[in-house]
Amino acid sequence: MTLTLITALLSSLAVTVSNPLQESRSDVPVVVSIPASAGSVTSARVTNAPSVPCQLDDMNADGIADELVMLIDMKPGETRTLNVSLSTDGTPSPVEAGTNAYIKLNDKNKKYPQITAITYPGDVDNRQMYNSIYGHGAVLEGLYNAIRVYMDNRQSVDLYAKNRPQLELETTGFYTTSEQLGQGYGRDILWAGTSVAMGSFRGWKDNAPVTIDSVRTRGQRVVTTGPLRSVIEVIDREWDCDGTPVDMTQRYTMYKGHRDYEVEVTLKGAPKGSVFATGIQKIMNDNEGFINPDGLAGSWGWNLPDKSMPAVTDTLGLGICVTAPYLHKTLEDDVNYLTLVTPDANGRIKYHITAAALRDETSPRSAKEWFDQLKAWRRQVANPVKVSTNKAGKSGSKKSRK
Repeated sequence: MTLTLITALLSSLAVTVSNPLQESRSDVPVVVSIPASAGSVTSARVTNAPSVPCQLDDMNADGIADELVMLIDMKPGETRTLNVSLSTDGTPSPVEAGTNAYIKLNDKNKKYPQITAITYPGDVDNRQMYNSIYGHGAVLEGLYNAIRVYMDNRQSVDLYAKNRPQLELETTGFYTTSEQLGQGYGRDILWAGTSVAMGSFRGWKDNAPVTIDSVRTRGQRVVTTGPLRSVIEVIDREWDCDGTPVDMTQRYTMYKGHRDYEVEVTLKGAPKGSVFATGIQKIMNDNEGFINPDGLAGSWGWNLPDKSMPAVTDTLGLGICVTAPYLHKTLEDDVNYLTLVTPDANGRIKYHITAAALRDETSPRSAKEWFDQLKAWRRQVANPVKVSTNKAGKSGSKKSRK
């Protein structure tokens, strides 16, 4: 007699999502933790709404999915319950890609091999680190735009805008040629200079933003890249933050269908009451902008991002939103609208950044339209959907004895 054991484990979750606003919302990210009791989950589906796309992510790099991402549309004031089945022996349902993340190395053969993470000793020259990465840092792409975070002490966030919604960085690599521009591709549109660019994170000393200069190690990592969500991290170990060693991780997240990015900074060892800086730059030419005490700032203007193409200028808008308990103060200097931020009790700071561009066919067409959109955007950022999860049950099937 042969003993055969076939085990198919299935865990079910009931995820309830409530929209606190009396307005419709589209592509709302719903992120829930996968219970450890579910095992090594390989597929997920929403049984009572099969059209809702799902993505499984391994956020701590232990080889096991620990978060489930879904994107849903919601009516004004709506509450929805999604019944999710998690399987340990299935395969993910195909979903059209809407995000991407990568780190690529510069090499003499111009093959640009892709890697998942890189770390440098803190005494490596900034210019060497910057030039060793193709694109100068980790890249995070959505359908409407993309960012790269520089691999140096500035760790500045730079912006690429699309002409139409699509993933295209595998073709242009942030370095769009004149020929590709003629074919309708987007390009790098921001000249960061010495500014905070688009929500770059800084220290704060002597009433001015300061770069992340003295560290034991600094690195970047692709946390996950998928059709619904992609995430990159910037990691600084033992940053000399005004005499105190601080371990810092900056996490940037893009969701499919969004033009904005979530930023979460985790600081271990920062003294209580520490203040840091972020914000957006005042656009180089014809800047129009504002900064409010509630943590919303916006700018609009034009610049020449690539001096090798002097005939091609770009008009763009930037936005940042910081809410309580992270908001400390807002102010401005000659080149920035600055937002001072402070960590919560868990050492975390969260904020959102966003951008628009005239070359983007879906974007606002004027400063006024952009600023109106930013105010509506802040309302949604400040009133996130409420998510609760109940374990609906677990079933196991066993067959034996043939």
